[in-house]
Amino acid sequence: MAAKTATKKEQAIKDAARRIRTAWKNGKTTKPVRDVLPKGDIDAAYAIQQTNTDYWINEGRRVIGRKIGLTAKAVQAQLGVDQPDYGIIYADMAVVDGDEIDFKSVAQPKAEAEVALVLAEDLDGDQITLLDLIAATAYALPAIEVVGSRIANWDINILDTIADNASSGMIVLGTRPVLLDDVDLRMCGMVMENKGEQVSVGAGVACLGNPLNAAVWLARKMVDVGMPLLAGDVIMTGALGPMAPIGPGEVIEARISGLGSVRAAFSD
Repeated sequence: MAAKTATKKEQAIKDAARRIRTAWKNGKTTKPVRDVLPKGDIDAAYAIQQTNTDYWINEGRRVIGRKIGLTAKAVQAQLGVDQPDYGIIYADMAVVDGDEIDFKSVAQPKAEAEVALVLAEDLDGDQITLLDLIAATAYALPAIEVVGSRIANWDINILDTIADNASSGMIVLGTRPVLLDDVDLRMCGMVMENKGEQVSVGAGVACLGNPLNAAVWLARKMVDVGMPLLAGDVIMTGALGPMAPIGPGEVIEARISGLGSVRAAFSD
């Protein structure tokens, strides 16, 4: 009986992974995948994500970093979890400040302002500390994450978002590196505007108390799952304020004190 249950679960993971890949390739959405998984089975959701990670790497996509989601306590409570989640960042997801993004390239897009960290050294040891992270970080950048969901109508719970690569879409990176010595990431204020109209405000403290805390959590988690962060990797440390919806032809600009600004423009 146990073997049959395991086989059924394994098939459900494969089928759900295929549905998400198909939705990603076709620019469409699919129904929630949580309904085919055991209730609350976070490991199964990560197995879906890993199945697609292996598939896309085999297809030639290059991993350049990781993103952290669910860093706000209010969002964790809403989804019934007590820790963040993570997703993979691929090279074809990264855009430079000001480059136009095809609006159709991300399903149901929304924008978040974040702090991005770029590593100078590997973080592959046991018991990684905040000091280890600081020593390994080359610099910080202002960033916008264009989150997206392959799940129709953003009808997600924790299993859906994890399976869907933590609801990843694109990342937009600023171009002026800032040393950690020169910025207080805990106290940095953020304002995000859409065509000059304010759509989100926040600060570093909203991100697990400090974006560096979020990055330490991620570094430890990546060691635990056998995919440690490496020199050159980008870490998207989580939202500094609420997400904002995006429409065709809109321009999102985020200003983060001490880091500068970054802009994401979307096609009509």
